[in-house]
Amino acid sequence: MQKKINSLQNPFLKQLIHLHEKSRERKKTGLFLIEGEREIGLAIKGGYAIEAFIFCKELYPENMLIHLLNQPVDQIEVSLEIYQKLAYRETTEGIIALAKAKNLSLQSLLFTTKNPIILVAEAPEKPGNIGALLRTADAAKLDAVLIANPKTDLYNPNIIRSSVGGLFTNQIATGTTEEIISFLKKNNIAIYCAALKASIPYTETNFSKACAIVVGTESTGLSAPWLENATQNIIIPMEGEIDSMNVSVAAAILIFEAKRQQKHL
Repeated sequence: MQKKINSLQNPFLKQLIHLHEKSRERKKTGLFLIEGEREIGLAIKGGYAIEAFIFCKELYPENMLIHLLNQPVDQIEVSLEIYQKLAYRETTEGIIALAKAKNLSLQSLLFTTKNPIILVAEAPEKPGNIGALLRTADAAKLDAVLIANPKTDLYNPNIIRSSVGGLFTNQIATGTTEEIISFLKKNNIAIYCAALKASIPYTETNFSKACAIVVGTESTGLSAPWLENATQNIIIPMEGEIDSMNVSVAAAILIFEAKRQQKHL
């Protein structure tokens, strides 16, 4: 069904603005916004249910609406002024989707490989770092990304933007540190923690079996339960003056070493 909204006072539009701006509203309704044709396409491919398309005819002509769904959804035309209230990007394509959030519980995970490689990030806060981690996970085609003690709503528009749609291409779950440690142990997945103490170089680590690579924040690192339950702490030797590395860069180095080892089995 096609509709048109011309007023900023429209109740549905007000709900969309709240979804755009407020994590509380996204959690309460189980809905969120996806901006951009590529990201919407990846979400649909990733099994996300779309409730409606919101488009601005001046930016996204009506006859260009994407036709990736098997069932019809509402198509809502809005003015440029209204669209700019909803858009997160300064440069935009003129199309936004209203989508249903997925169940991100550990119980929803399904592994299809014998020796899965999993990335675990504990308490990441910066949407840019989370987005970069998801892009890295997508590039490596990891089996899952687990977020322990999440500090940021994963359907934050900045995460969707910075992940370039990687939020929709990865299998993702969230939980407390304790829940994720229990899950990994129950499934016989080795835990390799990026940490400075009691560590061996990552190049000397055997990633040939099912494994989880665990990274913490750049400021505080990993919490004690991870270090106490690690199969092995691992380190990336650094030769410069600075003893820290962006978390997404460090994760990429470790992930691709694990991928390299498994490909050469």
